[in-house]
Amino acid sequence: MSVVAQHSRAPRWAVASVTGLAGLLYAYAVWNAVAHMISMAAPSGLTGVGWVTLGFGVVLPALVFVFAVAIGRGRRLGEYALVLLAGLALVAVFWLNLIGYSILNMSDLVS
Repeated sequence: MSVVAQHSRAPRWAVASVTGLAGLLYAYAVWNAVAHMISMAAPSGLTGVGWVTLGFGVVLPALVFVFAVAIGRGRRLGEYALVLLAGLALVAVFWLNLIGYSILNMSDLVS
């Protein structure tokens, strides 16, 4: 007799809870990017490079979230949570780079 390892699936409510919590964290990253773009644009406006750079900071967290959900779909709950956490770490690193770039090169972003 052969023993077949069964892939136990997590309950839907657990997957939905992990996805919802991660979605809130990714939404917070989007909200911060929008607030940063508004605060940079308020005094004198943004250049084209500023709109593209800061706009990408708004769009990237949503793209990473969708990509992480697509990659993690069908995996165990722990693996799914780790994929979402890795995506959030990528967003955090990008956000720190964006803040550093905006502070050091403000003359290129603001008109």
